[in-house]
Amino acid sequence: MAAAQPINDTPEAKEVAALIARSRAAQAQIENATQEQVDRWIRGMVYAVAREDIAEMIAQHTVDESQLGNYDGKYLKIFRKTRAALLDIIHDKSVGVIEEDVERQIVKIAKPVGVIGALSPSTNPEATPVIKSICAIKGRNSIIIAPHPRAKVTNALICNKMRAALELMGAPADLVIPIETPSVEKTNELMRQCDRVLATGGGPMVHAAYSSGTPALGVGVGNAVITVDDSANLDEAAEKIRISKTLDLAASCSSDNSVILFDSIYHVMLEKLEHQGGFVVEGENKVKLQNTIWVDGHLNTAIVAQPADKIAGMAGIALPEGKTFFIVPETGFGPDYPFSGEKLSVTMALYRAKDIDEAIALTNGIQGYQGRGHSCGIYSYNDDNIMKLAMQTYTSRVMVNQPQAPSNSGNVWNGMRQTFSLGCGSWGGNATNNNISWKDLINETWVSKNLPEVKQIPDDEALFGADIVALIDGAVPKPAESHAQIDTVI
Repeated sequence: MAAAQPINDTPEAKEVAALIARSRAAQAQIENATQEQVDRWIRGMVYAVAREDIAEMIAQHTVDESQLGNYDGKYLKIFRKTRAALLDIIHDKSVGVIEEDVERQIVKIAKPVGVIGALSPSTNPEATPVIKSICAIKGRNSIIIAPHPRAKVTNALICNKMRAALELMGAPADLVIPIETPSVEKTNELMRQCDRVLATGGGPMVHAAYSSGTPALGVGVGNAVITVDDSANLDEAAEKIRISKTLDLAASCSSDNSVILFDSIYHVMLEKLEHQGGFVVEGENKVKLQNTIWVDGHLNTAIVAQPADKIAGMAGIALPEGKTFFIVPETGFGPDYPFSGEKLSVTMALYRAKDIDEAIALTNGIQGYQGRGHSCGIYSYNDDNIMKLAMQTYTSRVMVNQPQAPSNSGNVWNGMRQTFSLGCGSWGGNATNNNISWKDLINETWVSKNLPEVKQIPDDEALFGADIVALIDGAVPKPAESHAQIDTVI
């Protein structure tokens, strides 16, 4: 394991150092645990928080403490998402030899990283600690979780239930440790002293993780853009957009922030979105909504993951009964068009495009402003359009005919890895494009054996191509004498 960096002589640094010592001691006890043991432990950890009555309690507690999202969304995450995440990894081999490449004569052996320092956001504080913890322990690591202060009691409640389950199964409780009174200083110390950082949260915190001096896995800004083309099932698309836009009151970074409709189906599709509960905001109401969602150029935290009627009341907009999300027609993108950015609310910008090429240009423009590398989606039964969008956008994920928010991070109807940590690649300033899971939280030892037959380097015309050899030899004539070929080990 990597040694912790020398700590600052502050109370926060010393407190975190004590937690690290406890965590490292617990991890050392499971260094040689078997596959059967780790799989049993993570089963117990999930059941301890996802049993129906406990899930109901946690869901309500999360809403009461954080004042973000709604009960139904929180319940789905703690009751269903954690089960799906367990199902996704439970049969993976994560101990000992995890891969053999016969052709290359390579054997890969999984080794734990050590102490994982995890950050948990206020928007998903119910399932994030569970999923990160089971991924850590799947790789025989321990984990310390630093929550957002707005959800610190929820985080401790969940972690303590997992700790109790671990003890019941004969494992060290300190494999999971919550920071119960979080602060920026403690979180920074955790990131500096642990062995790997797993950061899910706002941009400044992810930037701090990358600047901590510890290997870090971070996420990028969300701002999902969804296209609906002329081959789509419009009823299906409208219903799924509503599901995604309103899930947990748009707490997810994968919520549909902008929707692009082909001209040929624009009016019909807009009617269907209105039928699903969308309320079109234009003119004076658009100005009122904009001034409510953004204050002095910054997202107003008071509107994040709040119901539409509350936001409408704050904005002074009369919201008809039954309307649950806002539709804001938009034409441009960038700072002068704030609705083109991430809104973390039940608000989506609406664009129109004549064809897939214009939709791609809009998607790249919108996400060039915010959300590049994160994700986009399309409702289409035209494979050419689907693949063209995927090939020509700067995105890590493309959901096809799926509600974006519950699908990006994996679900039972697709093959995406189950997570709440979505890497955005170099486009989003991240080290990975992955849906981050246990395999990102291990080290691998590669064992290399001799090949049955030594690879032979072919002659120049076969290796480089006769046309390339002729082209370059013609432009750069060979000297009269050349060195003899040396056949030796380099």
